[in-house]
Amino acid sequence: MLQLNGLTKVYNTGDKALSDVTLSIPKGQVVALIGPSGAGKSTLIRCINRLVEPTSGSAVLDDVNITTLGAGRLRKMRRRMGMIFQEYALVERLTVMENVLSGRLGYVGFWRSFLRKFPQSDVDEAYRLLDRVGLLAMADKRADELSGGQRQRVGICRALIQDPALLLVDEPTASLDPKTSRQIMRLICELCEERGLAAIINIHDVALAQMFVERVIGLETGKVVFDGGPTELTPEVLTQIYGEEDWEATIEAVDDDEEVEA
Repeated sequence: MLQLNGLTKVYNTGDKALSDVTLSIPKGQVVALIGPSGAGKSTLIRCINRLVEPTSGSAVLDDVNITTLGAGRLRKMRRRMGMIFQEYALVERLTVMENVLSGRLGYVGFWRSFLRKFPQSDVDEAYRLLDRVGLLAMADKRADELSGGQRQRVGICRALIQDPALLLVDEPTASLDPKTSRQIMRLICELCEERGLAAIINIHDVALAQMFVERVIGLETGKVVFDGGPTELTPEVLTQIYGEEDWEATIEAVDDDEEVEA
């Protein structure tokens, strides 16, 4: 379980990116984090794994207080938090297999990682993951030969090979077309269910969040202003999070898509 207690981030400029965020996410639950640009979504994810240092409050994963760990223990704890990035963060000149295996760098020694000499068990798991996401035939291709959707699948494999307890997913569909976006969201949710993984998905597309997750958290100016199921995202709630808009059209579009897919 992930437990956030009063998590707050104030920058040196005095700008408050997060304000007293308190919530818990049980094992196996996939949560969508929504809100306008600047609401603090990416900051929240990065405060959990301390890519951004929180100003106060705590983040506790499976009874380990991440916010108090020293550098050495934090490096080990980050193994338990897989990160999936909007811009994929792949090494373009390396192969798909090498990019996936880079998720094991926190587990192998310096020389093994430098020489890319990974244990056979890691290589076998990389092949299994690539097969699961439909990229087994591309294991030896360079990352710069892949489409956006394929790159994101490699990023998913790299995160999963860490054997994490939590996935932190930052705008996984922002650079993808609508069909590929659905495929990636569906894949992430299926993999979390198969592995009993908790996940926080920072996403701008409200309709996509409503289609695939069981819980939605809305941020506005760094504060949690909504925490509930996707069907509770009424026009009034969406107006509170984002401001005035024709939210009825968004909700109707989601309903229509669900009927088509059914």
